[in-house]
Amino acid sequence: MTVPTVNIVIEKGTSFEATYDVKNADDSVFSLTNQSATAKIRKHPTATSSKSFTTTITVATGKIQISMGSTVTADLSEGRNYYDVILTHASTGKVIKIFQGMAMVNDTVSI
Repeated sequence: MTVPTVNIVIEKGTSFEATYDVKNADDSVFSLTNQSATAKIRKHPTATSSKSFTTTITVATGKIQISMGSTVTADLSEGRNYYDVILTHASTGKVIKIFQGMAMVNDTVSI
């Protein structure tokens, strides 16, 4: 499975939210039953520090939402960062990367 690249923009000090449709190669809904999602952002892929997104899975529609509150985005490093979304199956322990991309973090003047 090729990991889709989805680039995002996060405004520092504001709330962030993105929703992804997870599909199979034939465009059918990917089964998210018994899956948990983890999503993190780092300044570069090998950076030791990271911030976690809050993740929400909607099994019936095959959607994964990632979000981050304004106090967390305020602590992000400005400029180019990297993120990914990982799924872990509860019973098999199988781990797959479902999305990845660059996250451009913009400074916010009015906060």
